[in-house]
Amino acid sequence: MASSALIFLLCSFLLSATIKPSGGSIAELPLVRNISELPQDNHGRQGLSHITVAGSVLHGMNEVEVWLQTFSPGSHTPIHRHSCEEIFVVLKGGGTLYLASNSHKFPGKPQEYPIYTNSTFHIPLNDAHQVWNTNEHEDLQTLVIISRPPVKVFMYKDWFMPHAAAKLKFPYYWDEQWLETPPKDEL
Repeated sequence: MASSALIFLLCSFLLSATIKPSGGSIAELPLVRNISELPQDNHGRQGLSHITVAGSVLHGMNEVEVWLQTFSPGSHTPIHRHSCEEIFVVLKGGGTLYLASNSHKFPGKPQEYPIYTNSTFHIPLNDAHQVWNTNEHEDLQTLVIISRPPVKVFMYKDWFMPHAAAKLKFPYYWDEQWLETPPKDEL
């Protein structure tokens, strides 16, 4: 226990000695990027605005990736699953999360979960899901954190489509311009 505390103090000292605040800092930590200046795109998906806040391919992240996504009223993700965990935090608006089991044969009948501002959801590894903005008057804005980037996505036409017929989309839309050689599929 004492050695853990000593290691923590040593790491804290080394970090404080090596990290120098840049021009725009908050509480003496460097400001990495201003989100309002990051490029956003719908990547060919109507009703979506996507910003990669911190990404594996674009920013050199190894374990997680962070996205800011806004869905206009009536828009939704495709039914999909991926070989990573996902946390999403609803920043604005509301809608419905459809979540099915992690059966590898086909997604199966999903359960419905209402989503609303200030709620957080965890999508387990390989569970098929779909997010809908069912609010007719307000955008749905989410902060999404995924593990094991870059994400490999299997998309389904319906909840009972066999997994063997699902379309693998990799690299995913927002990673296409950055990835030259896709890694092997792990799902």
